[in-house]
Amino acid sequence: MMPPVTQKTSAAEFARQVRQEANKVTWPSRKETMVTTAMVFVMSVLAAIFFFAVDSIIAWAVRLILGLGG
Repeated sequence: MMPPVTQKTSAAEFARQVRQEANKVTWPSRKETMVTTAMVFVMSVLAAIFFFAVDSIIAWAVRLILGLGG
């Protein structure tokens, strides 16, 4: 089966189509953007704390097993 033949689009037509599609986008409000950004920072800090704690526990266990700890 042959692939469908596509017609080439001019640069002006492409720009018009991009503008039409961009107008369909529902952009978040300033408040929604700020809340989402804050949540990303909070979750990043929580993930960093979690991984630091897990890494510390694993390092302690390895030192204990290998007899390198005090």
